[in-house]
Amino acid sequence: MSSFNRRSFLLFAAASGVTLAGCGFTPTYGQKGTATRFLNNIAVDAPTDQNTYVLVRELEDRLGRVSQGAYGLSVAVKTTEETAAKNIRGVITRFDITGEATFALRDIASGEVLTSGKTQNFVSYSASGTTVATLAAETDAYERLMVILTDQIVANLMAYAAQNPS
Repeated sequence: MSSFNRRSFLLFAAASGVTLAGCGFTPTYGQKGTATRFLNNIAVDAPTDQNTYVLVRELEDRLGRVSQGAYGLSVAVKTTEETAAKNIRGVITRFDITGEATFALRDIASGEVLTSGKTQNFVSYSASGTTVATLAAETDAYERLMVILTDQIVANLMAYAAQNPS
């Protein structure tokens, strides 16, 4: 019978910390992190519908909300909804929503596109409850999808910042 050995765990954790420090690891959002030039410096284009409203809100929450910044971010969102499950009577009980966000980060002064990309993901929701419950689940699913796409866009921007410091 084996038991948990705290000393071994602490030695392993300490060795891992030394290894990370020795490899040149620096936090993205740290004092000298590469992402700091984007924080409170990206003006996100105005939303055009409910989905882009949620996406812009989440982007501004993570990057900071500014009206004038050194960078501009354009985002276009496309969603599709399809049946995921039906019961034995043929009644739809579950839907999948697939979302795709295309983004472009540009330098405001020069107008040059610095980086662009496309992210996609999906969420599902249940349609087996009451009408109100189904509508609430659908609304929540779209919001969850926009949060996921936001996380992916921010991750892409941080990766760009890490590869292009200046």
